[in-house]
Amino acid sequence: MTAAASFDLRALRRDLGERARALGFDALGVAGIDIPEDERHLIRWLGEGLHGEMHYMKRHGLMRSRPQQLFPGTVRVLSARMDYWPGDARDAQTVLDDPQLGYVSRYALGRDYHKTLRRALARLATELKQRIGPFGYRVCVDTAPVLEKALARDAGLGWIGKHTNLIARDRGSWFFLGEILTDLPLPLDEPASAHCGSCQACIPACPTGAIVAPWRLDARRCISYLTIEHRSAIPEGLRKAIGNRIYGCDDCQLVCPWNKFAQAAAHPDFKVRHGLDAASLPELFRWSAADFDARMRGSAIYRIGFERWSRNVAVALGNAPTAPEVVRALEERRRDPSALVREHVEWALEQHGMGG
Repeated sequence: MTAAASFDLRALRRDLGERARALGFDALGVAGIDIPEDERHLIRWLGEGLHGEMHYMKRHGLMRSRPQQLFPGTVRVLSARMDYWPGDARDAQTVLDDPQLGYVSRYALGRDYHKTLRRALARLATELKQRIGPFGYRVCVDTAPVLEKALARDAGLGWIGKHTNLIARDRGSWFFLGEILTDLPLPLDEPASAHCGSCQACIPACPTGAIVAPWRLDARRCISYLTIEHRSAIPEGLRKAIGNRIYGCDDCQLVCPWNKFAQAAAHPDFKVRHGLDAASLPELFRWSAADFDARMRGSAIYRIGFERWSRNVAVALGNAPTAPEVVRALEERRRDPSALVREHVEWALEQHGMGG
């Protein structure tokens, strides 16, 4: 038995919410660990191969839907929300409508959220330990095998929309999630109810048709997957639809009516860095590996590396209007050391009538 047994768990839960806000979170909820329907959905999704090259999804097996396997002794999950909408960014639709600019998903315009969330969650757990004494816990961000959206729903933070993102009624879907798995039997919050109704705006908004049905995403067609998780060549049949999206995609969120309630994030880590909210594609393609390293270190983008970043920008340049600066930027990388980059450069040049 932990020292927490002598504390008022309801009062403790209330105080945790207050401390979470003081540490930069916008909401905190408590969920149980049983999500059988979500587990069945996960098994079916993996069985149909809709996870693409994300082999780690299968490798982790059912640990993802059973937090007690990830951290033995878990009886509750503290689910925390941190908003990231960058109020200082150039209007998203304006950038998408300008094919000479590169579109970066709004969540990646600032610093790497993994570090920000993990630091705040660890601080929350440390403060709790100082107050009640030793207890069992594990801090998780989305690099850990956790079905975080299902747990966040059960913690009352929002419902899972038809685009498979979590939606909070008061803020929309522009936020990150993090968790603390714990052996503390804290009182549970009420699961969130769904409020999509008959709206299906997100489904036709997907440029590649990745939302194949409500609540059903084919990652193999998803631009976020293709530009971030997918390590090999982007399928030719999907390259035109990618447009100028060079890291991630927000289209299904941009059309969601609930996002009219989004507010600019207060956390300074999510402010735009290096002009990535509206960067020139030819300029981005002229970056060297050293330039990428200097500018992207400390960003979520850094994880994909210079090769995949160049692959993505090459596709966007292939979709840009033919112009001397576009063709020149591509020609300069025609003999790139990477076969992956060269392949996408050749495809891009073919789009401008410069193949061979």
